[in-house]
Amino acid sequence: MEPQRTCCFTGHRPEKLPWGEQEDHPHCVALKANLDTQLEQLFAQGYRHFISGMARGADFYFAEGVLALRERHPEVILEAALPCLGQANKWSEGDRLRWHRLVEHCDTTTLVQEHYDRYCMLRRDRYMVDHAQAILAVFNGTRGGTQYTLNYAMDQQLDIYLFDLNHPQQPATRLFLPSSH
Repeated sequence: MEPQRTCCFTGHRPEKLPWGEQEDHPHCVALKANLDTQLEQLFAQGYRHFISGMARGADFYFAEGVLALRERHPEVILEAALPCLGQANKWSEGDRLRWHRLVEHCDTTTLVQEHYDRYCMLRRDRYMVDHAQAILAVFNGTRGGTQYTLNYAMDQQLDIYLFDLNHPQQPATRLFLPSSH
C-alpha cells in the first residue's frame, strides 16, 4: 500500500446526520452525488486505494461510492478497516446485511483488534489516517470520533476534504494543504 495513493474517510452515523436514516432525503442524495464527484476527482489525481471504517451512515455512503468508482475504474481498491470483530453485531438487521454486503465487496479487510474496547474505534481511525495522504469528511462540528479523526489528520498533515452538511449540494472544501505540497 502506498500512502500517497490512499484516501480514507470519516463521517457521522445517522444519529448525527440532519436526515437521519432517510437516505432518499434531497440533502442526502446531494451529498452522495458530491461524494461520487470528489472520488472521481481523487482518482484523476492518482488515488487508487480507499479505506472505510465501515460504520453506519456516512461510512456506508463512502464505501458504496468507492464501489461505484471501482465499476468505472477496476484498478480501484476498497479496504475495510474494522475496529474489532463483531462491529455490526448490535445493529439492526438491515444495517448488518448492508455491512456484510459491503465488507464482502471490499478488496481487502484489516482487523485492527479482535475484541471490542472503548478505544477500538479510535485505533481504527488512527490506522486509516496513518495509511493515507488524504481524508474525506462529513462533519457537523460536534465533538466525537469524527472530530478526533479530523484533528489527528491535521496533525499528520493529510489533505482534508470537508463536505458541509448545511449545504450538501456544494462540492467538498479542501481545508488543509500540507506544507510539503
